[in-house]
Amino acid sequence: MPPESQLVVGVGDIHGRFHRVEAWMDALEAARGRPVDLVLAVGDVEAFRRPDDHRRKAAKRAMPAEFAEYADGQRRMKRPLYFIGGNNEDFEALHDSPGGCELAPNVHYLGRAGMRQVNGLRIAYLSGIHAPRFFEQPLKRPTSLDTAKQAGYFRAPEVETLLGLRDVDILLAHEWPRGIVQRARDEGLSTGRPLPSYWIGNPITRRLVDTLRPRWVLCGHSHKGFAVSLGGEGHRPVSRVACLDQAARPDEAVFWLEYEGREAVRGGWGISGEVSWQAGESWSLLRLPAVRPADFTEADGVGEMDPG
Repeated sequence: MPPESQLVVGVGDIHGRFHRVEAWMDALEAARGRPVDLVLAVGDVEAFRRPDDHRRKAAKRAMPAEFAEYADGQRRMKRPLYFIGGNNEDFEALHDSPGGCELAPNVHYLGRAGMRQVNGLRIAYLSGIHAPRFFEQPLKRPTSLDTAKQAGYFRAPEVETLLGLRDVDILLAHEWPRGIVQRARDEGLSTGRPLPSYWIGNPITRRLVDTLRPRWVLCGHSHKGFAVSLGGEGHRPVSRVACLDQAARPDEAVFWLEYEGREAVRGGWGISGEVSWQAGESWSLLRLPAVRPADFTEADGVGEMDPG
């Protein structure tokens, strides 16, 4: 009997655009001729009830706040959506559920750090970004703008809970692993697009990738699509890293994988359904979509980097 097949989709920083993501999933289903079984969001989802919520950063208040319709039962997410926290979230609402919760039907917060088996896949996750000054400090209840900002930083005990994990199918992290841009530079592949700054990413996420050796890593935060492989030396497994753009346009904000059992057999960017990778092929910048001039501009009022 063949292993069960499923379509798993990673989505970049949603920033409140839930309607748009649903429309993209509709289009991808039509293009692939099959349902989307699982959606994984890499943080900065912004599941706020009100667009003028004082806990949202001023720069983000122009972004849509569509989650209220799902939380109040006016709309229902068509497919299961599981998300990690970024550094722009409703941290007050998430604080009492560090191990995750269901915020609305089919909308699941995974939690701050851990492992969850979803649809037969072993998914490890780390919410937030790295702020060295707060890494060893205890997490405070987010009762002010300042403590809410600090809630978007992961802490040492959270990272420690992950280091013993093995046999990970997908690692979800908000911030890139440090060193992947330099890895791409070393490969010397010509793609017609400028490379991001070499310092993007953090060493903690990189340590997790090097230790857990997940088969795939999905991350966001820097609002750029990126693709690189880590590992592969000797008998060390390869970890394929896919960095996702923010959900302003789908070309690099959506990355899908078709699984047979726990084996990813093919994948692609965007919602056209076009396959850009198949099992047995290498994973690098050459797997990204073709470059368009608009890819190097800001979109929807959010720049390429928002580390604050």
